Amino acid sequence: MTNQKPRSFIESYALYFAWVIALVATLGSLYFSEIREFVPCQLCWIQRIFMYPLTILLGIAAFTNDVRMRLYILPLTLIGGAISLYHYLVQKVPGFADIKPCVQGVPCNIQYINWFGFVTIPFLALTAFTLINILLIVLHVKLKRAK
Repeated sequence: MTNQKPRSFIESYALYFAWVIALVATLGSLYFSEIREFVPCQLCWIQRIFMYPLTILLGIAAFTNDVRMRLYILPLTLIGGAISLYHYLVQKVPGFADIKPCVQGVPCNIQYINWFGFVTIPFLALTAFTLINILLIVLHVKLKRAK
């Protein structure tokens, strides 16, 4: 009985949670670049291309309760998450640093933050993309169960 209440609460508000995560990730990236003045590298810009629209799409989906929107959101989160993972590996795994994805501007292996020895900006983006994917899966399972 106790497992049912948290699960149904998360299922009920999955789109809202996903929207809040995308909003926090978008505002966080703007904070790092505009307030802390960290210049984004090429991979950071690509990750932003996939995260920023999620704020709008998930906001619309949450406020209109349009669960079909997950079909449009999932490709953005999967591609953005893959780029975040690759960027994180470039920063943390020496073999990946030899691959030069950023040939102009800020090098992609620079770590503006390194909290606890592993939390970098691409790690934060990867976490946001992953959490949004998990919430979309929860929503999908809920819909399948309802049928």
